[in-house]
Amino acid sequence: MSLIFKRHSVRRFTDQKVEDEKIENLLKAGMQAPSACNQQAWEFIVVSKPEDKLAISKMHEYAKPAEKASHLIVTLGNLNGANCHRLIDQDLGACNENILLQATHEGLGAVWLGFHPIEDRTLRLKEYLNIPDNCIPFSVICVGYPAYESEVKLRYDESKVHYDRY
Repeated sequence: MSLIFKRHSVRRFTDQKVEDEKIENLLKAGMQAPSACNQQAWEFIVVSKPEDKLAISKMHEYAKPAEKASHLIVTLGNLNGANCHRLIDQDLGACNENILLQATHEGLGAVWLGFHPIEDRTLRLKEYLNIPDNCIPFSVICVGYPAYESEVKLRYDESKVHYDRY
């Protein structure tokens, strides 16, 4: 559980490029996530060109970290590969969390930028990256070497735990 308690959202990055091997490890971790009906209906676009990162950073007010990240991992849900369409969001959420945890393990910083289900965000991303109609742009994960150290705050709140019934 140490990775879980070390992981936090990093929104500022150094100029150091993340090594290809580490990016591949993040993708392997994402693909190791559980999925409904074992559908594994995820795909990824790895973005590293400065002009693409800048364009994505302007797609919504919270996307600014994308500009300075070493890489962006765009997570997609491929509906053609999905047996359980209604659960694809849960699959991609687990996939994203695995990527974030692996980033922590690799000594990287990362932040999950939400796109789906907000239509204007997903449409902008879909058009810009020429994503096919059968794929849902779920999120953008910004990855890089953190520009700062921060203390992780434990979030356990006993008042939110209910046993047997509410």
